[in-house]
Amino acid sequence: MLKTSRTEKAFTLVELLVALVVTSVILSAVATLAYAMSSASRVSEDTLLKQAQLRQARLRIGELVRNCKLICAAPGRDVAIWQADSNNDGRINVGELVYIEAGDNSSILRLCQFAATDLTEVTLQFLAAPTTKASLISQYTETYVPLIPECGDVQFRFFDTPSVVAAPPFTKLLSISLSLTANGATNRYEISEALRAWAGNLLNDAGDELVSDDD
Repeated sequence: MLKTSRTEKAFTLVELLVALVVTSVILSAVATLAYAMSSASRVSEDTLLKQAQLRQARLRIGELVRNCKLICAAPGRDVAIWQADSNNDGRINVGELVYIEAGDNSSILRLCQFAATDLTEVTLQFLAAPTTKASLISQYTETYVPLIPECGDVQFRFFDTPSVVAAPPFTKLLSISLSLTANGATNRYEISEALRAWAGNLLNDAGDELVSDDD
């Protein structure tokens, strides 16, 4: 009779333990890599978001300041701007106003304007009062345009020339500085824009009243 023998092979306990250890090391490395990639993605997204907000703020504020008639006043943490003489009456109407706001804690940057269809006139003295914006909000529907919803230490500075300070309404150059925090790092940024056609010819000598509509 022909006899055949078969040798059956199997993993020993030591081999199984070694395989488990190797597998654990590989899975740990994969998990670490996946976490690192996820963290890097979040970091990149945060940075890109803040930079996009800063670019948007530069564009909107740049367009507003360059083309406005007057930087009228700086009550509290706001800047009141006469953006255009839409009806060519040489007077500041409510619907022609735009506020640049820094918020109560100087921690935001946004625009505020009013849906006013009437020709209600506001004076420079009225705009300089700290309660004026609240009064306008109580009478008209306000619209907000968020530029940078989260920032810090927003400061406004006003100049005649880059080296000569000039308070509104004699301001011809507006500088806005703020802090942005991204990925745990805080950096300081500045937005500076000059008026192209400052309507100073409409002001009296004291700068507290519009006395002429002669362009």
